[in-house]
Amino acid sequence: MKKKILSKCLAPSILSADFSKLKDEIELVSKYSGMIHIDVMDNHFVPNLTIGPCVVNSLSKVTSLPLDCHLMIDKPDSLIKSFVECGADLISVHIENNAHLNRTINLIKKEGILAGVAINPSTPVSSLEEILSDVDFILVMSVNPGFGGQNFIKKSISKIRKIKELIVREGLDVKIEIDGGVSISNLKILKDAGADWFVAGSSIFSCKSPKDSAKELFEELNG
Repeated sequence: MKKKILSKCLAPSILSADFSKLKDEIELVSKYSGMIHIDVMDNHFVPNLTIGPCVVNSLSKVTSLPLDCHLMIDKPDSLIKSFVECGADLISVHIENNAHLNRTINLIKKEGILAGVAINPSTPVSSLEEILSDVDFILVMSVNPGFGGQNFIKKSISKIRKIKELIVREGLDVKIEIDGGVSISNLKILKDAGADWFVAGSSIFSCKSPKDSAKELFEELNG
């Protein structure tokens, strides 16, 4: 049975969580979350190495929340089926390193889950025009991918507005996800610009009380 994906929600990123107790960390923030964001890095496309399908499989057993897998990897096609079989409910791939993006998106959608395209801070919105009608969501990176805890790139706000304008103009039902430096200080601005899903890592799990931080972001989002 497909999990319900909220139209507006907080998506805590486990990249900033304590990996020795991921189950407990997720349980702390679940009440205020619409999905769990999982950053998959290969030390090729981005300068970091994180997790693979086996961790997604473990997480699928400890939470009923949708699992949002952001594949920051080269050659994602060969791993899509594995991630889906292990419990991924959403998968996004990058436009910058994918010469056959339409094929990759179709592979994801054939697995019966939501398919998204991620774009880096320096990637122009115009690059999305030929793929926008094929995807379920756009993941806007508001930091350079690879590491958590980076400062928010303010130009991402205008990028969200441009993407939203393009979606509306084309009459599409495409969500906008924002990832990188999302905090209580900019969440409302991002929401007003057109973002729907808000990935937050350090602003939740690096705080003294992840539960309280998630609650504060949740209330700001739904206020």
